[in-house]
Amino acid sequence: MKEIQAIFFDAGGTLFQVNGSVGEIYSRFARRYSIELDPETLTAAFLSSFREQPPLAFPRGTPEIELHGLEYDWWRRLVIDVVSDFPQFDDFFAEVYEYFRRREAWVMFDDVIPTLTALKDHGLRLGIISNYDSRIDDLLRAFEIESYFDGIHVSSRSGVAKPDEKIFRAALSYHRVEPQNALHVGDNLREDVEGALLAGMRGVLLDRNSRVGLSDELIRIGSLIELIGLGKPPQKSQKYIK
Repeated sequence: MKEIQAIFFDAGGTLFQVNGSVGEIYSRFARRYSIELDPETLTAAFLSSFREQPPLAFPRGTPEIELHGLEYDWWRRLVIDVVSDFPQFDDFFAEVYEYFRRREAWVMFDDVIPTLTALKDHGLRLGIISNYDSRIDDLLRAFEIESYFDGIHVSSRSGVAKPDEKIFRAALSYHRVEPQNALHVGDNLREDVEGALLAGMRGVLLDRNSRVGLSDELIRIGSLIELIGLGKPPQKSQKYIK
């Protein structure tokens, strides 16, 4: 770790995850409007529709009020594809959108605070690079971890989304760190690892459930705690197929 000056983290799936499933949450809120929807069907539809959406990215420098409207409309288009329209959809969506701003919608992983604390004690600069929107500010405050990060770089504000190397380069420039002196950690091979590599950074796959096979080419960790010991000779991880 001697040459590493900054470590960047993905957010959803890396620092915290949805409390339950998206389908369960949508179903619970729809029930308030006498709409019965199957949670598993909703989750599958969400994943499919999410992949079809354009990037959650808007022009850099967009005024905050306008940006919030663009973010809201982006998610509204996605959710209406998932649950279909109904007379009170706008009320339903407004509640769901605000719910995901709150702590109870998410669960933070147990290894987050010990890892961030140790890395900050080592004098490292920490940041977030996430394909998300401005609600992340509320979540970081709710989990009381915002003070650990020197910069928050989300796609909605950056104009580009991972795996586009531009979002990584913008974060590097903000922190005044050369690519070879930075790591990016995340749970998605394409968005986090391959995107970081395109920018000249080192990409680290967080693979909590050992989904990926052995390879000398990939730095893989099963817990964020392992970041503290990356100065030691790394164990071999598994090869992945693109």
